[in-house]
Amino acid sequence: MLTHHRKLVCLSLISTDLPVWSVVETAATLYQKDSERFHLLLTAPPPPAHTCDSKQIKTYSPRVLWLEISPYRVTMTMQGNNQLSYRHFWEQGVYGISRYWLPIESLQPNQPIRLRNFTHKLTLSGHPLPEHLRVEYELWGEKVQLGCYILNLEIRN
Repeated sequence: MLTHHRKLVCLSLISTDLPVWSVVETAATLYQKDSERFHLLLTAPPPPAHTCDSKQIKTYSPRVLWLEISPYRVTMTMQGNNQLSYRHFWEQGVYGISRYWLPIESLQPNQPIRLRNFTHKLTLSGHPLPEHLRVEYELWGEKVQLGCYILNLEIRN
């Protein structure tokens, strides 16, 4: 059973202890895999252009953000076309893996930076299609906590 729906979404990431805050509002395609599993695909807007003497330093191509959603776990992947890419895995009460791939011009191309995340709370609401997802988690590098975060997704009908 694979059905899809075009939806407006608001995806936000907020740190509760660091000055990190990001919001993306855009159209997305929601694919229903079965009664509890969904895939959400959206194109993230490019980050603000970096300028030097009024000249743009780098041109960014569109990035695809793909979320695999169920009431039990969430995977989020950003594919960046030789830009920053990442993959997060969250499951309530579990240490998941977060991997980041830096652009090709970095010192160690294709070698991911591996971090751990601990998911305190994962809630998915809405029926028959999801309407709201909230993931509260900590991000860890070895034994150092790198902040507490809230990922919030609103899917509008």
